[in-house]
Amino acid sequence: MIRVAVVDDHPVMRQGLVGLLDGEPDLEVVGEAGDAETALAMLAAKTPDVALIDIGLPGTSGIDLTAQVKERVPEVKVLIVTMHESEDYLFQALRAGASGYVLKGADVRDLLSAVRTVASGETYVFHKLTGNLVSDYLRRVAEVADSADYDGLSEREIEVVRLIAEGLTTTRISEVLHLSPHTVQSHRDHIMTKLDLHSRVALTKYAIRKGLIHLDP
Repeated sequence: MIRVAVVDDHPVMRQGLVGLLDGEPDLEVVGEAGDAETALAMLAAKTPDVALIDIGLPGTSGIDLTAQVKERVPEVKVLIVTMHESEDYLFQALRAGASGYVLKGADVRDLLSAVRTVASGETYVFHKLTGNLVSDYLRRVAEVADSADYDGLSEREIEVVRLIAEGLTTTRISEVLHLSPHTVQSHRDHIMTKLDLHSRVALTKYAIRKGLIHLDP
C-alpha cells in the first residue's frame, strides 16, 4: 500500500485528488492540507510515501515547501502537481528535491503512474515536458557544436568576423548590425584575443578557411 498526502489550496482540486487516489486499491490518502505551514506539520507527523504538492500555495510556494520537506522529512517523496508548464519551474522543483513533476491537465492514468513511479524511487517528468526538454537539449547541443566549429566565437562575433573579412569598416559594420562603433571594436578585440590573431589579413584568412566568406572565382 502506497501512503499519499495531498497539498493544494483549492478545496475542489484537493478533494478531487483525494477521491481519485483513495479509489485505487494500492493507494491510501493519509493526510491533506491547503497551505505550507499546515502541510509541513502534517507531513512530519504522517510521513507518507508520496506527497502531492501544488506550486501555487499561499504564503510559501510549493517549491519552497518541497525544500523544507526534504530537509525535515527526507523520506517523503514529493510529486509536484501543477498547472505550470514552464521548464524553469520544473528545474526549480527538481533542485528543491522533488521526485516528480506532472501537470494538472494530465490524464488520470498519467497522474496515477506518476505517483507509483515516484513511490518506487524513480523520477517522473510529465511526457509533454520531456518532449520540450529533449528539443531544448538538442538545440543547446547544436549551439555548442556551432560554437566549437568557430573556436568558441559567439553568433554575434561570427557575424563581425564575416563583415570584417568582407572589407566593411567599423562604422559600416555598426550600421549593418545596429551596434555602436565602440561595441563593434570591442567585439573585434575579443575576437582577435580568442583566435590569437593580430591583423585584418589574418582574420580574413580565418574567415575563408572556416567558410564564412567565399572568394569569387
